[in-house]
Amino acid sequence: MFDVEFARAQFPALATPWALFDNAGGSVPLRGVIERTAHYMSTMAVQLGASYDLSRDAAEAVAAGHRAMERLVGADPGEVVLGPSTTVLVQQLATALRATWHAGDEVIVTNLDHEANIGAWRALEATGIVVREWCFRPDTHALHTEDLEALLSPRTRLVAFTHVSNVVGTIHDVRVWTDLVRAAGALSCVDGVAFAPHRRVDVGELGADFYLVSLYKVFGPHIGLLFGRREALLAGRSRNHFFLGEDQLPYKYEPGGVCHELVASLPAIVEYLEALGARRLHAEYARGATLIERAFAAAAEHEAELVAPLLEFLGSRRCVRLWGEPRPDATRRVPTVAFTVDGLVSAAVPRALDARRVAVRHGHFYAYRALRAFGLEPDDGLVRISMLHTNTPDEVSQLIRALDEVLPR
Repeated sequence: MFDVEFARAQFPALATPWALFDNAGGSVPLRGVIERTAHYMSTMAVQLGASYDLSRDAAEAVAAGHRAMERLVGADPGEVVLGPSTTVLVQQLATALRATWHAGDEVIVTNLDHEANIGAWRALEATGIVVREWCFRPDTHALHTEDLEALLSPRTRLVAFTHVSNVVGTIHDVRVWTDLVRAAGALSCVDGVAFAPHRRVDVGELGADFYLVSLYKVFGPHIGLLFGRREALLAGRSRNHFFLGEDQLPYKYEPGGVCHELVASLPAIVEYLEALGARRLHAEYARGATLIERAFAAAAEHEAELVAPLLEFLGSRRCVRLWGEPRPDATRRVPTVAFTVDGLVSAAVPRALDARRVAVRHGHFYAYRALRAFGLEPDDGLVRISMLHTNTPDEVSQLIRALDEVLPR
């Protein structure tokens, strides 16, 4: 059995009567993250780079945050850039790479991604870059390899795509596509924001040139993470001051520096995952696995058990249209579930569940282009229920009872 009580005890904000199913928008923060942030601001809120002890201690705390995030995603030293959000990081990256490209060069974006991994690349069209669109298939709500192959050309410089759709939760086979993109002589930029809270990210195994994570959705503070393969980061032009060298990684992509107190809190994420992994030692994945890998394997198993009764319930209601993979197969989906209801605006469902202290949300979730391609009005959009390993079977039962009362029969 997954030790969900141990997990929940690490998150102070879960001491609430609300059943939280809006986790894809952001997880509540770990106790260790809160404590480390407060400790830094209470004892070390000084400038970095000086000779006095407090400054050296502060610099080490910030450096430890970078090192912890390198461990989290399997990156080498200097390959993790931190910033205020993934949206900002992609904008910085797009500007840095555009300086190395020429008019007529091409980028490929999807119509399924969160806008963070679309908008910055599309904006380059105004500078002479050709933008091609890789469309998901309406029968699967997923991206397909053959459709990418048809778009690649000798002028392709980068392909931006999502690891997991943040609205329908479908997992894509990233390694197949990063290999294909590299063989075409281009770079890959993968949005892993909806994947990282649920599965171990190993950028080496994934083969991505760039990979994005929102750490406030992985139990941390409001910070974005950009992994970049060293050679790819060095190739981009610095986004920092002119007198800072092009070889200064990751600082060349962190103009103005990082938020010291929040970065200093990041080791708590790794500490939590390792503590969680140490509590689950099943032989099927314990041999040779790191504690972080064990933690995510256990979480994925628990989440599949949580989402199964919800998918079964929604599939039994004729008025409900489920968007995305209908099965609770952990190899094909994460526990992010989207649906619409015949004859009912999506906004009505969260409002009705509010009265029952069940927190879900509706809308486009910044996958605006995907919602339009679905044929939905984006502002009303669809209902999204998103679980984490910190949810319990009792909460899922509470959710299903509430939906049973709210949905038309």
